[in-house]
Amino acid sequence: MNAHTHPEHPSPQDRPARLTVGVVGTGRVGPALAAALRLAGHRPVAASGVSDASVRRAAALLPEVPLVTPAEVLARAELVLLTVPDDALPGLVAGLAETGAVRPGQLIVHTSGRHGTAVLDPARRAGALPLALHPAMTFTGTPVDVDRLAGCSFGVTAPDELRLAAEALVIEMGGEPEWIAEEARPLYHAALALGANHLVTLVAQAMDLLRTAGVGAPDRMLGPLLGAALDNVLRSGDAALTGPVARGDAGTVAAHIAELRAHAPQAVPGYLAMARTTADRALAAGLLKPELAEDLLGVLADGGTA
Repeated sequence: MNAHTHPEHPSPQDRPARLTVGVVGTGRVGPALAAALRLAGHRPVAASGVSDASVRRAAALLPEVPLVTPAEVLARAELVLLTVPDDALPGLVAGLAETGAVRPGQLIVHTSGRHGTAVLDPARRAGALPLALHPAMTFTGTPVDVDRLAGCSFGVTAPDELRLAAEALVIEMGGEPEWIAEEARPLYHAALALGANHLVTLVAQAMDLLRTAGVGAPDRMLGPLLGAALDNVLRSGDAALTGPVARGDAGTVAAHIAELRAHAPQAVPGYLAMARTTADRALAAGLLKPELAEDLLGVLADGGTA
């Protein structure tokens, strides 16, 4: 189900009651979500965080909210956000359940993209109501994150009886719920990492290469180009492919590889991998002519060393 089938705001009977909110793990995500919930009328009452950066984020986004232990957060809050790294989540949930910190009827929400609600089973067995609400957004740990939640898609997994509550919470934070099946969570998260995390790596690497080529403001040069490319692909998919690989310009690609080997050899493996994938997609989309693909794929197969 997509949020676009629902009204912009949940009806009164579907809205969750005003809740006390706690945050376990004051990284970049938790304080921003709690601040967004506060704007919707909920009341953050406790948070946990130990690093200096966590303390600063909590102070900036959740002023006057006390920092306490995770167990104390659960003791004070009706809605608990578990915003810890993916690998730490199972152990945290199990520990909280084993120590009796989880209360029946308490909403336990995690923000991991990888996990669905199964990771919350220890809390569910203790009577908690489990929700997986993952914002598909990159966070800075500053107040700007709250504004970025407007229109942000959330990957939502929840038991059937909690779907309305999950949807209402996401909409109250300014987001758009997108329902993800439990078994599809790892693939969903891999797709987001492939698109967003690898994009950062690619753009940073492109900026480095432009500086090496003598470009004084690589950010200004790349901004309009990458903005147009992103807009085009979101509208048109593979039809937006341009450049020497999609055209089958084997000579140009070979020259690229030679220059990279000379000036940035660490960039060669990534260039080859992405060029091969681009060639495959361009062929499948009918953009790359088969008669031109042979020479191109030969260059990519030998890494431009022939």
